Amino acid sequence: MLSPLLEVQDLKVHFPIKSGFFGKNTNYVKAIDGVDFSIYENETFGLVGESGCGKSTTGKTILRLINPTDGKIFFQGKDISKISSKEMRPVYRDIQLIFQDPYASLNPRKTAGNLIEEPMIVNTDLTAEQRKRRVHELLEVVGLNSYHASRYPHEFSGGQRQRIGIARALSLNPKLIIADEAVSALDVSIQSQVLNLLRQLQRDFGLTYLFISHDLSVVKHISDRIGVMYLGRMVEQGSKKSIYENPLHPYTKALFSAAPSINPEKKQERIVLKGDLPNPINPPRGCPFHPRCFVKMAECETTTPELKNVGDGHYVACHHYK
Repeated sequence: MLSPLLEVQDLKVHFPIKSGFFGKNTNYVKAIDGVDFSIYENETFGLVGESGCGKSTTGKTILRLINPTDGKIFFQGKDISKISSKEMRPVYRDIQLIFQDPYASLNPRKTAGNLIEEPMIVNTDLTAEQRKRRVHELLEVVGLNSYHASRYPHEFSGGQRQRIGIARALSLNPKLIIADEAVSALDVSIQSQVLNLLRQLQRDFGLTYLFISHDLSVVKHISDRIGVMYLGRMVEQGSKKSIYENPLHPYTKALFSAAPSINPEKKQERIVLKGDLPNPINPPRGCPFHPRCFVKMAECETTTPELKNVGDGHYVACHHYK
């Protein structure tokens, strides 16, 4: 059996809330509260959920931009959850990030060439001439031209800026790329171009993606397997086909019922969830979804369901599936 490139085990991130004159910890925001998933080489794992569910925090914690409170993160078989910043440095060559906002993620005082070259200056022994050639190659790979290297970010469109961000992520030949809402700030027509580019790059360079998004249609287009998060926990996980054709968790069903359909003749009943997203400082006892669930049982209010395999690698955390 293949070993996963990335494996996350019972990951937790609790942010302390300080108050009083001495700034004592009085409570915690449970941004991630026990998440498990694996990603295998050359696949795209889509992480989806509504705003505030903890999906972006998960991506940043894997990169150790945020330190985990508990749990383990294995990359290529090595636990990187507690290693020092110095020990993480070689790991950063293999894990890169594509940011959400192509306008804010690029330094306006640096040219496109400088932005792409910078990781190579810090992490490689390439000469200036070799770095320059590599920059020009990467610009061509992402659909731009070598003469764009001398231009500044304000001279590019949003889609072109995101291509520069992708080229920068590719500069160190990474094994895993975390794309955090990488197309959400772009027009729909540009989104499809960038998604097609990401798929082409995956085929050409053998890349592995953790693709984080709230857009179900985008996740469906690019993902091989999908994980659904709610209030810091993984509630469903499986192949793209099983998740989209046979969603099991009530939250997943509600998400899909709210997604617009391009087929005007297709009618689907909208599932309207009652109430607001619970407070992550004081999450509900038992199943975190039970206050809004339309099929809850008495057990849901007292016992937290575990993420269990219900067949063919389809996992769900719901008491209705034992």
